Amino acid sequence: MTERTERAASHPGAARFRGAGATGGRFGAALRHRARRVDAATPPDRDRAVDALRGFAILGVVLGHWLVTALVADGDTLRAVSPLDPMPWLAPVSWLFQTLAVFFLVGGHVATRSLASARARGIGYRPWLTARLSRLFAPVLTVLTLWTVMAVALLLASADLTTLYTLLKLALSPLWFLLVFAALTAATPLLTRLSPLWPLAVVLHVDLVRFGLGGPDWLGWVNLAAGWLVPYTLGAAWTRGELERPRAGRTLLIGGAVTTAGLVAFGGYPASMVGVPGAEVSNLNPPTLAAVTFGLAQCGLALLLRGPLRRWMRRPTAWAAVALLNLSAMTIFLWHQTAMMATTVTALSAGRLPGLHTRPDDLAWVAHRLAWLPVFAVALAVCWAAFRFREQGRPARGPRGRSRPTVVRARHTPAPLPPAPPSPRSVSTSSPWTSSPSTAPSTAPSTPSSAFSAGREPVAAALRRRSTGV
Repeated sequence: MTERTERAASHPGAARFRGAGATGGRFGAALRHRARRVDAATPPDRDRAVDALRGFAILGVVLGHWLVTALVADGDTLRAVSPLDPMPWLAPVSWLFQTLAVFFLVGGHVATRSLASARARGIGYRPWLTARLSRLFAPVLTVLTLWTVMAVALLLASADLTTLYTLLKLALSPLWFLLVFAALTAATPLLTRLSPLWPLAVVLHVDLVRFGLGGPDWLGWVNLAAGWLVPYTLGAAWTRGELERPRAGRTLLIGGAVTTAGLVAFGGYPASMVGVPGAEVSNLNPPTLAAVTFGLAQCGLALLLRGPLRRWMRRPTAWAAVALLNLSAMTIFLWHQTAMMATTVTALSAGRLPGLHTRPDDLAWVAHRLAWLPVFAVALAVCWAAFRFREQGRPARGPRGRSRPTVVRARHTPAPLPPAPPSPRSVSTSSPWTSSPSTAPSTAPSTPSSAFSAGREPVAAALRRRSTGV
C-alpha cells in the first residue's frame, strides 16, 4: 500500500492537481485580503445594513424577472408569457422577488439623510439634486443608444413587429422605476416630514373609487406616485428615528401581511404581486392597495432584519461582495433583462430549448428555467463588464494611455470635510445608491485583475470617491 501511495503521489497528474490546489488557495487568499482591505477602509459609523437591504432588493428584482418572464418562440415571433398565468399557484414566487418597496424605503432614507448632510455643509438644493440624478441617469443613455440601434437594425431586417415590441418593452421596462424614483428624489425637501399615512389614504380612496364605485381605469395611475410614496416616506421616518424600535417593524410586518391577505381573500385583488399578461387587474401596473400593504409588510421585515444584517456585514467577505454589488446597482438593474433576451435569441439557432423558448405551463418548465439562471448570470456579467464604466466612471489614464491604478496612500492627509449634521451616521451627497461616505484611506495600490474591483479601481477607493464626490 505504501509503494502504491508513493507511485500515486509521484504521478504527474497528482503534481498538477496539487498545483491547481495551490493556485486556488492563493486566489482565495487574495480575495480574502482584498475583502479585508475594503472592510478596513469602511468607516465604523457606516450603516452597512442599508447597503445589504439594497443588495437583496436588487437580486430580488433580477431573479423575479428571470423566473416570471418567458419568451416563447412561435414560429419567427417571440412573445412574452408569464408562468403565473397557466400556473397561478406559483404566486408566492412574486411575494419573494417583488422587492421594489424595499428600494423605495432605502431610497427615501438615504435621500433625506443626504439632503440634511448637504444643507449642513452649505450645499444648495440644485447641486445636491444634480449630483444625485446624474449618477442615477448616467448609465441610462447607453441602454437607450444600444436598443435604438437594435430597433433600427431589426426594422431594416424586416423583423416581426410583435417580436420587436416584446424585446423593447422588456428592455426598457426598468426605466419607469427610475422616472418615479427621480421624481420622488426631486421632491425630497417636501417629503422629509410627510407621514406615510397621507399617500396611503390616497391609494385607499383611488382603489375605492376605481373598484368599488366603478371609476375609470386611468384613475389608478394616480397610485403610481402615491403608492411608491408610502415606502419612500417610511424611509424619511426612518431618518427621523421613528422606526428604530422593533415594535415598528413588527407592526408593519404583521399589519401589512394581514391586510394583504384580507384584500386578496375577500377584496378580489390578485394573489400575484407582479403583473400577469392578460389578467383583468394587475397589482403592479399601476400599484393597488394590496401591493402597497404588501410593501408595508416587506418594509417591516426589512426594518427587523437591520440588526442581523449589521452583524453579518461585519464579515469582510460578505461586506466586500455587498459593496461591489451596490457600486454596480444601476448597471445590473438596467441590463438584466437584456442579458436574458440576448441568451434567448442567441440560443434560437439551436432550436426550441425547454425552459427558454417553450411555453411555461408545467413544473418541467420551472426546473429547466432554474437551470438557465446561471447562463443568464454569465450574460449579465458580460454586460456588467462592458457597461459598468457608465456608472462607476472610467479609470484614470497614464501618459501612454494605459490604466493608472488609483492609489490612496496612508501618508496622504485628506482635506478636512465640513462638519456633518448631528447624526450617528454620515450620508453620501453624490450617489443615490450609497448610504454613507467612506473616508478611511486605503494603504495599498489597486490591482486591475482583482476580483473585488470596481472598474479598475478598488472597491474601497470607489466607495470613497462616490461619497466625497471626487
